[in-house]
Amino acid sequence: MGTELPPATLSEFDGVRYLHLGSMWVQGAMRISKPQRVELDYVQRMLASLLWVPSDQLGRGHAVQLGLGAGAITRFMSQQLGMANTVVEINPQVIAANVGWFHLPPQTEVVRGDASHWLAQATPASVAMLHVDLYDHEAAAPVLDSQPFYEACRAVLQPGGVMSVNLFGRDASFSASIARIAAVFGADQVWSLRPTREGNTVVVAGRSVVVPARSELSARAVHVETRFLAHGLRARTWLRMVRPYVAP
Repeated sequence: MGTELPPATLSEFDGVRYLHLGSMWVQGAMRISKPQRVELDYVQRMLASLLWVPSDQLGRGHAVQLGLGAGAITRFMSQQLGMANTVVEINPQVIAANVGWFHLPPQTEVVRGDASHWLAQATPASVAMLHVDLYDHEAAAPVLDSQPFYEACRAVLQPGGVMSVNLFGRDASFSASIARIAAVFGADQVWSLRPTREGNTVVVAGRSVVVPARSELSARAVHVETRFLAHGLRARTWLRMVRPYVAP
């Protein structure tokens, strides 16, 4: 398995350490002086999933990340929210880079393997928060993006659980990807955020989430931003970016 995977390489610029997979594309980043800050814009937006969790339930349950990157979400879930945390990563060099250079929390369960294989053996309805960021060294499209894959993601979520997925919003495949997610989760359980300048669009999907009123979403955003603005979470800005899924 390892011989076919690209090498994990590092670069540093202006106080930020970057992870690459054998190409110029950035797979993750960490500010060296502030490792707990979520550095990249799209990764910050992936944490908009927090808005679909009642404020008094933040930090409860099991968090899972499919794809480690530079570990920003893993560090946040484990060290800021204090959640039981599992990360699934296929590339052993990415895991090694996180241990050596990106402050991988020692209490995190690290599974080296394919995300779809992990989902197939995972306990159903056992995960509160699932974050999916699965790109290879070409960073052209998600490695796993099929309807069966999203069905497996939904199956592992507990009722009220949320999934956040990184997609490329300016790519022709985005419409097909979000439609597959909506077919699995239900159109009324899927939302997207405005694309970043680089073209990443975050999609949030819930399993039987009780959709809050706008006033409640605003209150949750204030709560998240008050707690975590120092970590880069501009939650009130997310509210201006969020839009419900509308079938074409």
